Amino acid sequence: MIYNHYQDIRLSALGFGAMRLPVIGGDDSRIDEAAALRMVDTAMKSGINYYDTAWGYHGENSELVMGKALARYPRESFYLATKFPGYDPANWSKVEEIFETQLKKLNVEFFDFYLFHNVCEMNIDAYLDDERYHIYSYLMEQKRTGRIRHLGFSCHGSMPVLKRFLDAYGKDMEFCQLQLNYLDWTFQHGREKVDLLNELGIPVWVMEPLRGGKLAHLAPQYEAELKALRPDEEIPAWAFRFLRSTPGVTMILSGMSNQEQLEENLATFAEDRKLNEGEMQTLLGIAEKMLSVGTVPCTACHYCVSHCPQGLDIPHLIALYNEHAYTGGGFIAPMALSALPPEKQPSACLQCRSCEQVCPQQIKISEVMADFSAKLG
Repeated sequence: MIYNHYQDIRLSALGFGAMRLPVIGGDDSRIDEAAALRMVDTAMKSGINYYDTAWGYHGENSELVMGKALARYPRESFYLATKFPGYDPANWSKVEEIFETQLKKLNVEFFDFYLFHNVCEMNIDAYLDDERYHIYSYLMEQKRTGRIRHLGFSCHGSMPVLKRFLDAYGKDMEFCQLQLNYLDWTFQHGREKVDLLNELGIPVWVMEPLRGGKLAHLAPQYEAELKALRPDEEIPAWAFRFLRSTPGVTMILSGMSNQEQLEENLATFAEDRKLNEGEMQTLLGIAEKMLSVGTVPCTACHYCVSHCPQGLDIPHLIALYNEHAYTGGGFIAPMALSALPPEKQPSACLQCRSCEQVCPQQIKISEVMADFSAKLG
């Protein structure tokens, strides 16, 4: 196992993510407890010492199962992370109640790592409204009393959201968890986010290194390109090697659903084989080609915005459209759109085509907005 030094502790470079544990009958809320415990045993034996769960994973059952699994080991033998579920407005006023329940569910007296969960457009105002919700002040108090050893946050939001959160709380954040992989390096402005965090000296934790499994298998022509460079390297390993080659990345989480995936990842992290410049450029070139299929080639020049009678932020909406189209749905686009008033939604497009007259890419923006509205129902 590869290890990284973080402050005064030694962390396994691979973290055990408990969002995609084995389940029974395809029911996400019914964790196959016996299989999950065997996976934790294998992980512990193989040197993984970081375990990440959250309130909402597996229908609020992930913390319970991970609590049982880890209770069989000395508390000093692992580092445990969980999160405050601010993605749900119903939880904003319940930070103390939820925190105390999490300690009981996970059968511990303190959390090594604790996160503001999913800082995004939908909840940034609530997270920053400490006078009303007291989330920040409560978590800081838990850190002062030792019930949180390291405080950080995860973020699916845009760069402006990330900057707002860091402007307010950055001085107290010890790590930031991002969706990061060689697709999202450009697709979700991963590079800019990592650069900002590096500038502030905040270590990067990674979620979705395989983009929900999309990077575990590639089209034959792309796999052939990579095999020509490293014949013995498995395709999923390229995603992990990319992250290991990215400055600032300290922890890479993988949500493994079975023993086979766990053992494959353990084999990858048994040896540190970072990418050279040529390999990095090849991989990013493949990502660019993958992203060109089914997405709109907007360059965010903003010429369109000044010609929109509705004042729609068209480049932002197209970016969300591309995310939604490429992912085949998902929560990111609906989550971001939920923060916009109805008059700024894709459905507010008047189909006047004024924007199209000035688009250098000749994008049929009116058709994109109509299709986006249809996809969102």
